[in-house]
Amino acid sequence: MATTKQSLTYRQKIVNSTFETSSIDSTAVEEKLFRQVAMEENDDDNPVVFICAKCRLPVGDSLSWDGSEDGQNQIRLKRVTDNVLVGKESHLFEPSKRSRCLIVDLTCRGCHSVLGMVYTSTPKNLDHKRFTFCFHVAGIDSYVLGSANQMLAAEGPKEQPATLEYCNTVEQQLTEMKMLVMSMAQRLEEIEVGIHE
Repeated sequence: MATTKQSLTYRQKIVNSTFETSSIDSTAVEEKLFRQVAMEENDDDNPVVFICAKCRLPVGDSLSWDGSEDGQNQIRLKRVTDNVLVGKESHLFEPSKRSRCLIVDLTCRGCHSVLGMVYTSTPKNLDHKRFTFCFHVAGIDSYVLGSANQMLAAEGPKEQPATLEYCNTVEQQLTEMKMLVMSMAQRLEEIEVGIHE
């Protein structure tokens, strides 16, 4: 039993000499690490850019969102980019047997494909669509800002300059990792002592 306590004391001295003590609390380090992971997983509210499905020109974004029509596979926007051309001639459109509307086509400036329509005259039950830009979901694609995750790995000092800010960040991360390892080593030691008793 005495040799076990001596080896634990010796091991604790090695741990203490390997990792300097720091003023950073290990629970604060763990909380910071887990909070960062949670923030990265919760990026669902980023703006969306809508682009033409054929030529990839941007046509609008979610900041001008007005709604969607699931039954007709449409989205409605209040504003669009200059890449969307609004037709000049109205024509009849019947979304159902009881509803007749006048619409003008929305076309892409780049590839001239029809992207959707603007309702210029509607029955009362479709007034919420009048004078909004209604896009066919099949005619557009979307891109969520901030969804890119590919990065180039720095292969040496030429790719990552060693600025003062970069050095401070690395030093902070190393200190946090040291505290985490020290906390884990202390917990492991407590478990080993509990097993031997």
